[in-house]
Amino acid sequence: MNDELQKAEETYGIGKYKRHIFLCADQTEAKCCAKEQGIESWEYLKKRLRELNLAGPEGMVFRTKANCLRVCLRGPVAVVYPEGAWYHSCSPTVLERIIQEHLVGGKIVEEFLFARNAL
Repeated sequence: MNDELQKAEETYGIGKYKRHIFLCADQTEAKCCAKEQGIESWEYLKKRLRELNLAGPEGMVFRTKANCLRVCLRGPVAVVYPEGAWYHSCSPTVLERIIQEHLVGGKIVEEFLFARNAL
């Protein structure tokens, strides 16, 4: 393996994560929500995962900002793997529930779930 890639794997703790959350935010063409709303949700997610020590190489959650998850309704939209739980309306308040109940507690937040595609 390339030394740079191996260092990146170690730096980001890839392979240690239990869950991966993708959040549609900062879209090129905002359709599912206002661009500012998506950015606010992204910043909240980053901050809370850091505060709870869930992010980074020692954490259990990997996060990715997606330009668009192609479900342009009731955004911001998020998907959590490996469960493949798709969530709508991911405001900071909803993200807090997803963080506490799903990412930490392992229980899907049915109220905001609109699709499932477990891997």
